[in-house]
Amino acid sequence: MLNKNVVTFIGCDADYEDAEIVLFGAPFDSTTSYRPGTRFASQTMRNESFGLETYSPYQDRDLTDYAIFDSGDLELPFGNSESALNEIEERAAIILNDGKLPFMIGGEHLVTLGSVRAVLKQYPDLHIVHFDAHTDLRDEYLGVKLSHASVIRRCWDLMGDGRIHQFGIRSGDRPEFRWAEEGHVNLHKFDFSGLKQTVESLKGKPVYLTLDLDVLDPSVFPGTGTPEFGGVTFMELLQALHTVISECQVVACDVNELCPPLDVTGSSTAAACKIVREMLLELCGTK
Repeated sequence: MLNKNVVTFIGCDADYEDAEIVLFGAPFDSTTSYRPGTRFASQTMRNESFGLETYSPYQDRDLTDYAIFDSGDLELPFGNSESALNEIEERAAIILNDGKLPFMIGGEHLVTLGSVRAVLKQYPDLHIVHFDAHTDLRDEYLGVKLSHASVIRRCWDLMGDGRIHQFGIRSGDRPEFRWAEEGHVNLHKFDFSGLKQTVESLKGKPVYLTLDLDVLDPSVFPGTGTPEFGGVTFMELLQALHTVISECQVVACDVNELCPPLDVTGSSTAAACKIVREMLLELCGTK
């Protein structure tokens, strides 16, 4: 049993017992290699979400029509990545064991590993759909295995070949791309080409959806720690999320890498909040 957070994401104030989806924040950015600040994302998004309507004209759905629970932020030890991942895994496991869908807001992308560990225990045949500008496939970064630059490689350690599907990728070192080309992961460069075919192949299989918001072009989403030009548009991302959530059995998901200290105008936070709203409504529509 989890307690309701004092400040919730807009429309996410149902009782825990009634909720089908449970939000939680993972404010962690200890391995960020360029510009830190993603630890502030989840709380900032809660506060700024009240600039949105609960109603989505894209979907003709309203958050108030569904039971979504916001359990607040975890208190994570910034100096210990493994301990932080263990706490994330524990929270995701509680939610899953209670028959609910965990929706995590990071934080740097390393936090995904903790949630994936929990989901894999319940769904051993899990696949990951990964939207990102970066490969995140390094075996280590500056000698560190647990890094936001290696999070998908660590997920691969648990899952093996052919079960990770990456889209929007436009940055990484040459060995990462070569390793992917060997067939370890299904990497799609630059945009969402091939997404429909991938979704077709995943029907009937449990899917973990992880969204690094820097998949968006910096002209759309500048408030992130490692911006990479050549990204997708906001509407392209919404359509891709719709494709995955409406056609796949999404059993858990996360949204990462908003960096509020770099979001001078607040436009990136506004975009992130709207994306979370649309994802929640898409997920509710599949229940």
